[in-house]
Amino acid sequence: MRKITFGVATSLDNYIASTDDAIDWLMPSPEAAAVLADYWKRIDTILVGRKTYDVALRRGQGGAFQSPGTKTYVFSRTLTPGEQGNVTIVPSDAIEFVRALKERKGKEISLVSGGELASALFEAGLIDEIRMNIHPLLLGSGVPLFHPMTGQIALELLESKQFPNGCVLVRYGLKR
Repeated sequence: MRKITFGVATSLDNYIASTDDAIDWLMPSPEAAAVLADYWKRIDTILVGRKTYDVALRRGQGGAFQSPGTKTYVFSRTLTPGEQGNVTIVPSDAIEFVRALKERKGKEISLVSGGELASALFEAGLIDEIRMNIHPLLLGSGVPLFHPMTGQIALELLESKQFPNGCVLVRYGLKR
């Protein structure tokens, strides 16, 4: 079964973007970029929610979802279903689609979405790992990392790595 990792950059107060969807507060570093480059070598599938996809397109970052050898699935009830290059718009239930996708042969799967899709996949028990790059600042408000869920999800720390810019990468596995 394929592994799904929810990867995200977040402020210390758990926002993934400011209220206007800006991410200019992110603190890039060569060390974090190297870790990310190693991670992407293990990925052949990306899962994205419609809101995250829209924001990426507005920022001119839609090409990130068109990487050769990588298939991207965008979950949306409002966009026109179908394929556009390596991107497939999926109008059906994300839970059942992702459950079947995990059973297919392939490399690991990356969830690069906001909290709504992530919450649904967490509650369905489909996410195996969380990778968070925590940035040392408090935004005070913005787009929340997690949305309300119906239950508690137990995690175990797999890795913690501090970068020179003050960011901390943490990886948690879900306890099954």
